[in-house]
Amino acid sequence: MSTDTRTITVGIDGSRSSLDAADWAAREAQRRRLPLRLLHAGTEPASLDRAAIELSYAHPALDIIARRTATPAVPALLAAAVEAETLVLGSRGRTGSAGFPVGSVALGVAARADRPVVLVRAGELPEDERVPVVDGSPPSTAPYLPVVLGLDPDASADDLIGYAFDTAAVRSAPLHVVHPWTLPTSTLRPWRHRFPATTVREHRVDGDPGPRLLEASARAGLLVVGRRTGRGPGRAARSLIRHAGCPVAVVPHD
Repeated sequence: MSTDTRTITVGIDGSRSSLDAADWAAREAQRRRLPLRLLHAGTEPASLDRAAIELSYAHPALDIIARRTATPAVPALLAAAVEAETLVLGSRGRTGSAGFPVGSVALGVAARADRPVVLVRAGELPEDERVPVVDGSPPSTAPYLPVVLGLDPDASADDLIGYAFDTAAVRSAPLHVVHPWTLPTSTLRPWRHRFPATTVREHRVDGDPGPRLLEASARAGLLVVGRRTGRGPGRAARSLIRHAGCPVAVVPHD
């Protein structure tokens, strides 16, 4: 399926976190000029109708498709991901120093989906992805915060790098690449040429990049991490998912 026919798909279960994730997904669909697909696999079908109405009111120009399924949540979402540009799921909100809990459905889907999965915590607001406003202008006119990419120099990660560059480009946001040790110049060169308008800043870390990524996520609109195809997120990625200060995209790559 070509990307022209893909959707931004979001799982709806009636929870506050899924509705906040749906609003994030709607904004992403608008940025990418794609339809938004709402998928409900829970036991409260009224929540799907309510979400569709609220999103249609908030985003009147957006093409919204609402679907119910009797299939259990994880297999239903995995199947939907095949046809999605991005799959968006909600988490349950921050709970202090322990980070925010990520349910078994979200983790199970993020570990196995064929497409990028964005995990959005409860309470995420549109202004959270933009530079804070200090002059009284509307938050929606502020520039986007950076997209932060955690990159392993040893990985063959074109899908991961491409997703990060593309996401930064559709937001006209800078891309900050955090990597351990030295990253070969050839790794990012073709992507810099493909996205010449995207400002790229590299941050080399001697050792574990996790703390630097966590710090950067507090001032980012999106944190992008990878996982090997056929494997779930590693321990470092799972820690970032729980503690990051912004939504986290988990991208499968070879």
